[in-house]
Amino acid sequence: MGLWSRLAERLLLGPLLVLLVSGLGMALGQRVYTNTWAVHIAGGPDEADRIASKHGFVNHGNVMWAEQQVVKSRKKRDIYTEPSDPKFTQQWYLYNTNHRDLNAKGAWELGYTGKGVVVSILDDGIEKNHPDLISNYDPDASYDVNDGDPDPQPRYTQLNDNRHGTRCAGEVAAMANNGICGVGVAYNAKIGGVRMLDGEVTDVVEAQSLSLNPQHIHIYSASWGPEDDGKTVDGPAKLAKEAFLRGVTEGRGGLGSIFVWASGNGGREKDSCNCDGYTNSIYTLSISSSTQNGNVPWYSEACSSTLATTYSSGNLNEKQIVTTDLRQKCTDTHTGTSASAPLAAGIIALALEANKNLTWRDMQHLVVRTSHPAHLLTNDWNTNGVGRKVSHSYGYGLLDASAIVALAENWTNAGPQKKCVLSMVAEPSHLLITKTVDGCVGTANHVSSLEHAQAQLTLSYNRRGNLGIYLTSPQGTRSTLLAPRPHDYSSEGFNDWAFMTTHSWDEDPRGEWTLEMVNVAGASDYECNGGYYLFQQGCVRDCPAGYTAGSQLLNYTMGNSVDPALVPSCLPCQPPCLTCSGLSPSACLSCPPHSHLDPVSSTCLHLNQIQRESPGNFMVGQGNSGPRPELSSRLVSLCSG
Repeated sequence: MGLWSRLAERLLLGPLLVLLVSGLGMALGQRVYTNTWAVHIAGGPDEADRIASKHGFVNHGNVMWAEQQVVKSRKKRDIYTEPSDPKFTQQWYLYNTNHRDLNAKGAWELGYTGKGVVVSILDDGIEKNHPDLISNYDPDASYDVNDGDPDPQPRYTQLNDNRHGTRCAGEVAAMANNGICGVGVAYNAKIGGVRMLDGEVTDVVEAQSLSLNPQHIHIYSASWGPEDDGKTVDGPAKLAKEAFLRGVTEGRGGLGSIFVWASGNGGREKDSCNCDGYTNSIYTLSISSSTQNGNVPWYSEACSSTLATTYSSGNLNEKQIVTTDLRQKCTDTHTGTSASAPLAAGIIALALEANKNLTWRDMQHLVVRTSHPAHLLTNDWNTNGVGRKVSHSYGYGLLDASAIVALAENWTNAGPQKKCVLSMVAEPSHLLITKTVDGCVGTANHVSSLEHAQAQLTLSYNRRGNLGIYLTSPQGTRSTLLAPRPHDYSSEGFNDWAFMTTHSWDEDPRGEWTLEMVNVAGASDYECNGGYYLFQQGCVRDCPAGYTAGSQLLNYTMGNSVDPALVPSCLPCQPPCLTCSGLSPSACLSCPPHSHLDPVSSTCLHLNQIQRESPGNFMVGQGNSGPRPELSSRLVSLCSG
């Protein structure tokens, strides 16, 4: 039973957590349940061990929480392409003569190479004996969560499926001056790996990985997340959320663990990284990608939670990332936002070497202040209320290693984080919600300078992908919290989902905030004011010829509090009518050619035919979800005070 208490301690959820194994393993719908339970026990480690030793499930009266662990879908965020090109001899993204790079050479010239900083790659393992990693490998920053042992060595397969973690590790800390492969951004940093993706991924697995040795590991780099399919909304569950919170409040002696996350590869599916609860978290530093030529990659996702950008792969004629590979090899074909996050982790390691006292929030401040648009191309660069350029595709722009270490050297720590929570509730007919706020002035949580802003929403909607959600600050900065996702047909909506934006960083939160919801669906998804009828994609006072006034069922709910409604609409006349006064085949006002109006039956008869019954009944089709649902939300402003 010592295993359970040790596992609980590794999870860093304190003595109140213990794992019990049951004999149950079942699948309900698409949810696959494991034989692992996470249980919250009151009474400390001795009590937890006592209960665990009994096995099974007995009501002891002090079980505060229990949850059977569910297998979660977590996808590695690299882009698979069949290797075809020879290896490159130059790592163009670290330094090149046209200066379209991350300016790593500038940081190295200042004497920063990551020495004394520990980075762990949360992935499918790390080839610890790779000749370009072995001297920097740190066993105290490593663990095999999948098999429950200290060795993170990846499982080898014929297709090298588990190469992902080793590739990410080399980007951070591949050794310099040893004649092998390339160099990592922080080539003197210590590197470890957590093998956690090569098996069932549950809340327990994620929490244990996120909370491994937080007084030793400084930076956790993750290049994975939920499905990037344009329809999934998923994020950390109870234990992983607790691990994030414990990490930023207790990790590194209270300075906070730094979590670097790849923003996602769902661009082709028009996915939004704000629907990924890991990249959308205020506790993670979300990193997007640029191609070698400064374009938005085809796989990149746009969202308001992205903080900054590094390089990765692009079109076939653009270079990719050079790094270590499985079987002690080297590759020049590492791709996707998977490659971008480790480059950022390496740059952050350089900044930590420059100033060991930086908090997790200090690091985000440094990233915002030193990233720049450079040559990055997109049509959505905007200037926020404090004069900084920001983009949904790139965040605040390209990371600059030299600039961030220079600013880090003499950085003054940000004050304690303060949190101002404001209620914003709209009636069902409202799409535009405005709220004048004072930043909680006069309270201990007075916010005078923004960092993160969140809109926490609970809603259900017939087709979630039709929604666009926007937040505009008092200084006019408009953040896209959710762009429409055409592949998202779900009617589940959002349950207490916190959409986050970093675009108003350092703005004064006082003034009028606007939360806007837009429906981009078809004609049947709209509703008109009194006296007007829904027709195609607009509203008309009188229905055109061939249509008659009627009612169409419009089914929408938000917060599960609004019943389906009959909406006045222009509906097509039933055959055989050309024009009509109603929806019956016997309500014709005029007839098409070669037929005539029968004055008795008010229907149209063909000149050479007798009257026939209309085949079947006409049914008014049910429309998609409407654009004016009730919104239950909270606007949360987080800042440094």
